[in-house]
Parts: sequence; structure tokens; C-alpha cells
Amino acid sequence: MSELVIKIKHNTDLSDNLKKAIKVANYAIKNRYKLSSANVKEIGLPSAISNQVLRKYGKNKKCKRINPERIKLVAPSQSIKIVDDTIIITPLKLTVTNRSKYKIIKVNQIELDHTYAYVCFDAEDKPKQEVQSYIGVDLNATSHCAVVGNPKTGKILKLGKQAPAIHKKYKALRSKLQSKKLYKKLKQTKGRESRIVKDINHKISKKIVEYAKENNSGIKLEDLTNIRKNKKNSKAFRYTLNSWSYYQLGQMICYKAQLQGIPVAYISPAFTSKNCSRCNIEGNRKGKVFKCACGHIDHADANASFNIAMREPLVETIKTEISGYGLTGKPIRQSRRKKLAAGTLEPPMLQLGE
Repeated sequence: MSELVIKIKHNTDLSDNLKKAIKVANYAIKNRYKLSSANVKEIGLPSAISNQVLRKYGKNKKCKRINPERIKLVAPSQSIKIVDDTIIITPLKLTVTNRSKYKIIKVNQIELDHTYAYVCFDAEDKPKQEVQSYIGVDLNATSHCAVVGNPKTGKILKLGKQAPAIHKKYKALRSKLQSKKLYKKLKQTKGRESRIVKDINHKISKKIVEYAKENNSGIKLEDLTNIRKNKKNSKAFRYTLNSWSYYQLGQMICYKAQLQGIPVAYISPAFTSKNCSRCNIEGNRKGKVFKCACGHIDHADANASFNIAMREPLVETIKTEISGYGLTGKPIRQSRRKKLAAGTLEPPMLQLGE
């Protein structure tokens, strides 16, 4: 079972309730230790909604002021009913219809703005497939974001070539804005860059899972934990490494594969780029060209993807469900892979953005 978030247009005027929610949120920021709906009863927002708004903004100590354009009503699971494909939000007397391909088992929470309802719900996963082979996914900070290798067919899939160019473009733009002290514009460009890259990662992960499904294969990824802690990297490459969203892309692949019942496994990244995928002897890599003494010459990332596909797994991710995306779209951090693998920790619920 996976926890997903879908966006549904509600076609209802909620402007009055949203104005009331702004008042409740402002009260929550000023009175962080009086987060009870009884204290904001005179505002007129239904208590089930006001309680959630109080908690959302009152317990977030980083929130100092409210942006009226981004305020949302929050409906808890207790105030939501499901009848077939119809979702009923009782305090607001509002109904929305689920037209997605996912069957809703239980609605956990709904956030509403002027136009959309963001429905967080439990969806049933497909039964886990029995696969005969795996495809390897080599995630890169430079050139293509992901190179997929299928040893069974010998085919290569290269995805996300535009991402490094986007990082380069916005790095130059930020430098220009900083020199002019245009800090508000600077903040806007940061958000824009992350949204573009997130969209690219969604498309890449979707393509990888579809490719694995078409070939009746599982997916293998490198365990890149602590990759940024290498102090030997040059200053120029450190920026590239820190702007690389490998974790986000990996999690998107995991949750989309889980929904389709496709097994995902992690392997050790040691020597995947240095060893030959034909003879397993250490070869010579210069840039993106790999040459081996056995005569094998290949694209370095393609060679690495074949090595990943053929290597023994460390952790089967379909079992661990490491993390995902909540209503905010930000990654939920989990650094407990070893405990999960050892079976000493219950896997956290997967929360997804799409």
C-alpha cells in the first residue's frame, strides 16, 4: 500500500473560508501555545478545519508570516467520507470526484486552495512481479541524468540531458542577481530551477518504470549514500555534485515501481564505472570513453549501467519503502536504510507528490 497525493479541481468558491483560514493562521503564529479551535471560534471556520490550520502554521516555527495566496484549508480524515469515486468533505459540504487511475482505499487528508483539492490517500499496490532479469540505472551529475542498460537485449536508454544545462543557466543567473543585490528575484529563481528539475525527474522516472514493465524486468540503482562527503572533489565539481538531485530521482523511481509491482534493488557503487561489463577487469576511463584490455570499448555510463544491472543487490527497496514526497513536494528525509535492511525498524509510510 502506498500513500499518494492527487490534484482535483473542485469548482467551488472557497474565498470566504480561505479568508477565515488566514485569520486563524495569523492567530496560530502569534499564539503558538494556544492552539485550540475554541480560541478562534468567533472567526467562524469549522472546528475540524481550524484545528488543522492551527497545527499546520502554529507548530511550524519557521513560519513568521502568512502569504494569503498560498493559504490552504486542511480537512482531516475524520471529516472525509468516500462513496464509490466521490469524496465528501463534511465540514465544507463539498464533494469532489476521483477521476484518476488509482483506487482510493482511505483518504488521510485533503488540502484545498481557490482552485484545487490536494487529496492524500492510500492506494493499493499491484502484486509484486516475478522477474527474470534487471535493468541497471546509472545516475549522473554530468551529461545525462540517467543511463539505463538492459543486459538481456544490449540496449541503452539515455535520459535527462537537459538538466545540467538548466543548473548552469541558473547558476549564472544567480551570480548576476547577487552582484546586483536583487535578493527577492534570487529567491524566485531558486524555486523555479527546483520545479523544472523536479518535473524532469518525474518524466525520467516514469520512462524508466515503463521500460522495466515492458521488458518484464526489475530495476537496480546504486546506493549513493554519503557521495557528497568526498573531500577530494574540485570546487567546480562540488557545485555540480550539490545541485545533483539523485536522491529525489531515486525515490521517484522507487515509488512508481512499487505501484506497478516492479522490484527495485540497490547495489554497491564501487567500481561500477571502472570495471569492464564484459570481463569484469578494471579498464581505462577517460571522460565518457571506457576502454578495456579485452578490446571492449563503450560509453562510460553505458558500461556502468550494465555493471549495475549484473551486480548482486544490497537492499531490495520494494520492501524498505525508504521515503517520498508529501503535500509540500519536499523530500521526507530517512537515513535508516541499514536498520530497514536488518529488519530492526518498521518501514516508514511512503508519501508521494504525483
